[in-house]
Amino acid sequence: MDKELLEILACPKCKGELSPDPLESRLCCRACGLAYRIDDGIPVLMLDEACSYE
Repeated sequence: MDKELLEILACPKCKGELSPDPLESRLCCRACGLAYRIDDGIPVLMLDEACSYE
């Protein structure tokens, strides 16, 4: 995932920082515990598509 893109993205729920998981298949928010999948390099930042990453 592009570092510049990560710097401007935020969690849609709590506006927390997003970081990629080890496989870079999703972005995780440590503040609220939600994870957002990445489809073909594009983060899907919709709350109804989010899941818990813990």
